Amino acid sequence: MTTASPRRNTRKALRGFGFYTLLAIVLVPFAFVFWYMITTSLKSPQDLTASKFQWFFTPTFDNYTQVFQQTDFAQFAMNSLFVGLGSVAIALILGLPAAYAIARYQAPKLALIILSSRITPGVTFLIPLFIIFSSLGWVDTYRALIIAHLLITLPMVTWLMIGFFEELPQEIIDSARVDGASAIRTFLQVILPITRGGIAAAAILAFIFSWNHFMFSVVLAGRTTRTLPVAVFEFMSYGQINWGAICAAATVMTIPVVVMGLFAQRNIVQGLAGGAVKG
Repeated sequence: MTTASPRRNTRKALRGFGFYTLLAIVLVPFAFVFWYMITTSLKSPQDLTASKFQWFFTPTFDNYTQVFQQTDFAQFAMNSLFVGLGSVAIALILGLPAAYAIARYQAPKLALIILSSRITPGVTFLIPLFIIFSSLGWVDTYRALIIAHLLITLPMVTWLMIGFFEELPQEIIDSARVDGASAIRTFLQVILPITRGGIAAAAILAFIFSWNHFMFSVVLAGRTTRTLPVAVFEFMSYGQINWGAICAAATVMTIPVVVMGLFAQRNIVQGLAGGAVKG
């Protein structure tokens, strides 16, 4: 017993060291990129064009001022918020019943089809959508962007919620049916409240992906309906790239995503814990 305990402690220490080493390998590059983006957004044009990298410099907010003065940044943000919330709301209405049906009746092939629509490059759908929306007169409208963003949000909500619904004990569904509840009532009044943590996590993650999406807005949106990622694109031209303003716009766009990502992480844990219903 006395010799086994030090060995267990050594193995535990090695596992802990390996875990934190892998965590550092994964996080350090992301942290460096994020730090580089923020510092670049605070540099003057002289610091950005210096022959050597400026580790120490006098911070300036001129790039942020330029972002808000030279672009309709606030309008782009409202467009992103409207399109994201609209596409997520429709994705929840359609995706939650679909995910429950796939989990309830064990349809893995259908789940793979939904997943394939998510991993298919967006450019595959872009030209057909543009032709359809042009014929309908929907280009430069919110409805066109919301429908296009459903290609992002709907598969994500459906795929994530399949796992949550599969974790539900069958006894809960059987008990509700014995009490006389219909399938729809069971889904609305029993299943959804139990999986509300997972629903919140899926909705937040889907919104983040919609918020960050760039391609659909460039082609399908006009000046009044462009979303926030286009604000970054505004500072890129054929002859010049304004790195300071680009990093400033990207920083402002990233902050809500980081906050929501941290919130989503907490809700994923809560959703998984909430799915473990005690009988």
